Amino acid sequence: MSGNADFSASLILKRGGLARVGLERIALLEAVARLGSISAAAKQVGLSYKGAWDGVQALNNLFDTPLVSAASGGKTGGAAQVTARGQAVIRAFRAAEREIGSAFSRLEAGLEGDAELLWSLGLRTSARNALRGTVAAIEGDSVTATVTLSLGESLSLRASITRRSVEDLGLAPGRPAIALIKSSFVRLDEGDGDNRLLGEIIDREAGEASAEATIALASGKSLVATLRPQDPAWSLALGAKVEARIAASDVILAVD
Repeated sequence: MSGNADFSASLILKRGGLARVGLERIALLEAVARLGSISAAAKQVGLSYKGAWDGVQALNNLFDTPLVSAASGGKTGGAAQVTARGQAVIRAFRAAEREIGSAFSRLEAGLEGDAELLWSLGLRTSARNALRGTVAAIEGDSVTATVTLSLGESLSLRASITRRSVEDLGLAPGRPAIALIKSSFVRLDEGDGDNRLLGEIIDREAGEASAEATIALASGKSLVATLRPQDPAWSLALGAKVEARIAASDVILAVD
């Protein structure tokens, strides 16, 4: 269990249960910085364009400011630039990699046969959307609470959770948190209006029974919505302006 590939899992574990940044995504960031293109970076690191695009969007969602700024161009190769914040993330990750690598190797050697237990602690989520923000307000009574999560600029999300969950997570104004939202819970121009976020469709992958649309929001954030043929938004094309609607009860909050 030694070597760079195994160590990347260790570093993700140190960064928290939601695996915000792993070696693969750092390599993608570095490739974008070198090549100035998401499509070219995808080829270099062995990802599909869609996989690289999703990775970039996930990174932009999980940090306070975007790590990559990209112009439209799709698979043909639009210009992309790693921001100063993105460069700082790369430097921090590589520094942590150097410092933690030797320490983890010593720990692993000392654990001998029990070392495998460490690799069971990581947590991944199937939620398609994970957006990092800061708790702005908490309202409610002794049983339920509505937590407002600021995502930057004028963008915010409301989550309806129990008061016990607020206490267990240690939520309070100013506390960072992550909103987890299944793509099937994101409705376009219809449905519950607890959260109404204006955006533009910037990517769309369609099959016979479903489609996946990526909606660009403010603050460099994005949402992914799953569409069905019967949905009014099914026929919307790239560039369409939409309102993403999410029920507060469909937003799960997590902390790391």
